[in-house]
Amino acid sequence: MPGCKLNLSTIFFLVILQGAAVVLFCGWYAQLNLSSFVRSDNKVHVLLLSSWRSGSSFLGQVFSQHPSVFYLMEPAWHVWTKLQKTGAPAHRMAVSDLLQSVFQCDFSVMEAYLPEKHSVSSLFMWSQSRALCSPPACPLTPRNEFSNQTQCLKACKGTSLKGVEEACGTYSHVVLKEVRFFELESLYPLLQDQNLDLRIIHLVRDPRAVLRSREESAKAFRIDNAVVLDQRNVPAGEVQYQVLQEICRSHMRINERAILKPPPFLKGRYKMVRYEDMAHDPLGEIFSMYEFVGLEMTRQMEDWIYNKTHGKGKGSKKEAFKITSRNAVEVSQAWRTMLPYSKVKRIQEVCKEAMSLLGYKMVNSEKEQKRLDIDLLVPQEPYQFTPIQEDRISSV
Repeated sequence: MPGCKLNLSTIFFLVILQGAAVVLFCGWYAQLNLSSFVRSDNKVHVLLLSSWRSGSSFLGQVFSQHPSVFYLMEPAWHVWTKLQKTGAPAHRMAVSDLLQSVFQCDFSVMEAYLPEKHSVSSLFMWSQSRALCSPPACPLTPRNEFSNQTQCLKACKGTSLKGVEEACGTYSHVVLKEVRFFELESLYPLLQDQNLDLRIIHLVRDPRAVLRSREESAKAFRIDNAVVLDQRNVPAGEVQYQVLQEICRSHMRINERAILKPPPFLKGRYKMVRYEDMAHDPLGEIFSMYEFVGLEMTRQMEDWIYNKTHGKGKGSKKEAFKITSRNAVEVSQAWRTMLPYSKVKRIQEVCKEAMSLLGYKMVNSEKEQKRLDIDLLVPQEPYQFTPIQEDRISSV
């Protein structure tokens, strides 16, 4: 029939249209499959993994003060305090379970470790969290402003755990800082949990600098030292060295597992950071960490980071657990002028393998130790950012 004739141009147009429809359908279908794998709220969970006196409190504040972050400092402290008569291995599953719940803004598991009448002030170092000093947890600090710990302690101590949970649910990133993990294996359930998008930032520090810092606050670590040493009787003069030996070994285990033999679910989800690199290039290192976890660097955060790392001096003993404005480079080098070479030599013996793996050079004399023009850092290869989303798509 004459009315049914189609010219060549019309047929070509229909073929193109059909092809476009197929492409759109395939894209929609792929997106549908992906959405069933990725959480609908796209919340990111970050574990800042470190050890005592390694700069983790400062790193915690780098995240805590960010307006998109709900931050909590060392929830595992509650487990270690409650079960302090045992060793670290006995705590692993309890700590892992605790973090798994807290990452999902479920604080009911905390009640087993808190007094019967509890509030936000029952949580360890709670006022270090800007989110717990801001709405909806507390009206004190607008969410786009930096918190004041002294004011927060007075104004926000009555918030209930339900209020903490409500606040947690309103942020795109939940960040926990921990110094009580000695291996990655106990984190495997969290890494495999489909409800968590977990990234691990592993902060390490020169063990010689750690020793100097720990000596300034030795009494504060008595209980933790006993747990690390599995309640063994150790001569007083050897405690610090044996504790640091365990810490150095743990850094090696964690790094080797993540870099040399990573299970598939760990790929693209681990980043090691050296404190010394962060001290020399704060903005560059922190920008890289923000990129790794999907946070935007703000002008306010840039100014805050600069001010905190370009102050004067190394800080006093009274400020050991406070985030004050200091000269970050001077802090990182303080051990070289303040620690006796005999102690430096001893710590190099017990942490030799870890120092080699993590890129810290040995000193062979007191003279070499005190020559600050000698760089003791082995250059690290630039971090190659691999979007986790791509890894996940390829594994679906």
